[in-house]
Amino acid sequence: MNAFPPDHSPAQPRTVFVYGTLRRGGSNDIHRFGLPAPRFRGTGHIAGVLYDLGPYPGVLLGGEGRVVGEVYEVVPEVERALDALEEVRDDDEGEYRRRQALAVLDDGRQVACLVYEIHPRRARERPVIASGDWIAHWRARQLPG
Repeated sequence: MNAFPPDHSPAQPRTVFVYGTLRRGGSNDIHRFGLPAPRFRGTGHIAGVLYDLGPYPGVLLGGEGRVVGEVYEVVPEVERALDALEEVRDDDEGEYRRRQALAVLDDGRQVACLVYEIHPRRARERPVIASGDWIAHWRARQLPG
């Protein structure tokens, strides 16, 4: 897991792993961030621990846990919009930090991806989502009872 500097090349798409509200059907579905639309590459997982931060999750990369998500190819304009949404700062002190992680797709392919990792201090004392699946966790929270 390495820092993933922004690429401001106008024509270079980047592969991004989304695990929370940016997933299909999430409150920030990645498809709302511009044209050309992000190109879906598959579902899969990364190594990490997923935390419940209330209206959205955050992942800390590494370890034995698995975090479920989707892989998309995005153009630089969409990537910049995601950086703004995730409050990324150049000094790595924003809400989220740009990182590189290896996603394992459901078909077994491995893809190096940009991942937005929550700043560790924001995950302190937050509940862990044991399933590693934000969408399933969110839906379960919405059930009455």
